[in-house]
Amino acid sequence: MDDHRATEKSRRRMPVRPIQMLPNMMTLGAICAGLTSIRFAMDGNAVLAMSLIVLAAVLDALDGMLARFLKSESAIGAELDSLADFVNFGVAPGMLLYIWVLQHSRSLGWIAVLIYCLCCCMRLARYNVTSKAEPGVTRVVFTGVPAPGGAVLALLPLVLQQNMPELIDPVMSQITAVWLVLVGLMMISRITTPSLKLIRISRDKAPFMMVGVLGVMAAFLTWPWPLLLLAEFGYLAVLARFALKRHPDRDAR
Repeated sequence: MDDHRATEKSRRRMPVRPIQMLPNMMTLGAICAGLTSIRFAMDGNAVLAMSLIVLAAVLDALDGMLARFLKSESAIGAELDSLADFVNFGVAPGMLLYIWVLQHSRSLGWIAVLIYCLCCCMRLARYNVTSKAEPGVTRVVFTGVPAPGGAVLALLPLVLQQNMPELIDPVMSQITAVWLVLVGLMMISRITTPSLKLIRISRDKAPFMMVGVLGVMAAFLTWPWPLLLLAEFGYLAVLARFALKRHPDRDAR
C-alpha cells in the first residue's frame, strides 16, 4: 500500500507537457458545447442547438483517440469524459426536446425527460464499472445503446418535426414523450449494439475517408435537417441489421 501511494505521489509530481492536456481541454470544450446548446434552445435557435450537440459528439469521439495517441490517458480524463457524456447526450438533448417538442405535454413531457436523463446516467455508471473491472480490454460491441447513440435516437422527433412542420401538435408531443422513455430503456437494456471500433479503414483509403468526412460536414452546414434525418434512419437501420446478425452471447460492455 505504501509503495502504491509513493508511486501515485511521484506520478503527480511529474511535469506534464501542455500538449498532453489537449484531450481534457477537448472534453471540457465538449461540455461547453452541450451547455451552450441548452442556451440556444431556450433562445429559440433549434438549428444551432442541434449543431452544438453534434459538435460535442465530434469532440467526444476525438478526445479519446487523441489521449491514446498522446499516451496521456488518465483517471481524471475518464471521469471528465463520463460527465461530458451525461451533459451532452443526456441533459442537452432532453432539454432541447422539452423546449421544442414536449411543450404541449407539460408534466408528462418533463417526466419523460427525467426518465431519459436518469437512464443515461445509469448507462454511463454501468459502463464505468465494467471498464474498471476489466482494464485494458477492448470490445467492439456495447451492452445497451451507448449514450451518443441514445441522443441520436432521442432527437428523432425533433428532426422529423423540422423536416415536416405539420407534425407540430399535441399528439406528436405525447408520442415523443413515450419515445423518449423507450430510448432511455434501450440504453439500460442488455441488447447488443455496435461500436465504432468495428470500423477498420486501410491506410491507402484514409485520405478518401477524410475528404468524405469533410464533404459531409460541408453538406451538414447547408442542409442540416435532411442530413440529420438520414443519419437517424441510418443508425436505426444499423441497429436492426446488427441485432439480426449478432448472437446475444457475444462479449459486450
